[in-house]
Amino acid sequence: MTQSATDTAGSSPLPSPKERRRLREAQSLSEEQVAAAMGVTPATVRAWESGRASPRGRKREAYAKLIGSAGTGGTGAPGASESTPPGAHGKRADLTKPSSSPAPAAAPEGTSAGTAETAGADEPPTTDRPDAPVPAVTPAEAFDALYVKNAAALFRQTFLLTGRRSLSREAVERAFEQAWQRWPEVAVDRDPAGWVRAAAYEYAVSPWHRLRRAHRHPDPPPAAPGARALLDALLDLPPSYRRTLLLYDGVGLDLPETAAETEASTPAAASRLMNARAAVAEQVPELAEPSSPTGQSALLHEQLGALALTQPVAAMPAARAIRDGSEHKARLWTRAALALTALIVGIALITTVTSPVRYGNPPAEQVGGAPPRSGPQKLTPQDLKLQKKLREELVRGPARLVPELR
Repeated sequence: MTQSATDTAGSSPLPSPKERRRLREAQSLSEEQVAAAMGVTPATVRAWESGRASPRGRKREAYAKLIGSAGTGGTGAPGASESTPPGAHGKRADLTKPSSSPAPAAAPEGTSAGTAETAGADEPPTTDRPDAPVPAVTPAEAFDALYVKNAAALFRQTFLLTGRRSLSREAVERAFEQAWQRWPEVAVDRDPAGWVRAAAYEYAVSPWHRLRRAHRHPDPPPAAPGARALLDALLDLPPSYRRTLLLYDGVGLDLPETAAETEASTPAAASRLMNARAAVAEQVPELAEPSSPTGQSALLHEQLGALALTQPVAAMPAARAIRDGSEHKARLWTRAALALTALIVGIALITTVTSPVRYGNPPAEQVGGAPPRSGPQKLTPQDLKLQKKLREELVRGPARLVPELR
């Protein structure tokens, strides 16, 4: 899974901004070349080298390897504090940390990047020779490794989104079932764990769950007052704000990746993040103590990690059960689609056979009980005389009306 910028287990602090530029120029790399290799814009590279920003998540490790500082232990230590948030060197809970399980064998060089990542792992194979043969990994083994490594952490993250353990477990199972159904696509994805995470988040925040009686109310809050206040503050946020805050400050994605996963523009994701932090800080005053956004992000990361670890992981099914359930559902949906298609075809055939070919006019029948024909009644002799008189007066032209003496 994507590691946070404050993880200390697998990443070392970056050198100072000036040292980053010196290392890049020492390798005869231009800003455009670094930007193309990292998948960012040259402006972002200039921001990294000026100290206005630092890479996060996967880009942090890739950037360190690209400029050649991964093995130096953070050359340029005086500037390390500028890119490392406070508290990054201490032991802390991390909700993105995978569960402790034996790492599977790495994929061979010929396999795709997505399959290699799901097979085991974030570090290169521990072999003495770079070209040493590595055992092949089947799709089922790669999926099982992805599931074992990320299921527990993904359950904790989804719980922070929903506050419901049963819904979180259901969302994780559903996401991995979808991943196995579309495994050829997921295996070649640059971040298979991110693919599953996006599917789980999308299912967890669906508004249709409000109609289900089992998920109308959240589970009982944690016993600790601080954890309870933080969880209540998260659940009070709109789903899009809650998801943005969790991805950026909890999982450790950078802003463009957060915007892409939430299907929003980068300015919109930044606005959601700032508003979410302000809303959470109102209910949890200690989160407003750091004066810089970097310090606030580091404190939020620690608090979210501690809150996630307060929830024990639900009894998740085995990876084989997930694969079998996914295949069973796929067979059911296929049979249902075939049955519905056969039903529609059968109805169409029956209608074609039973419908008449020609339509003729029915025989005429006398209708009885109809009301008499309406219209003006027959004029009486007096009416005819008056009508004749009026017509004669009109021929002579208009005349003054003179009352008659009777």
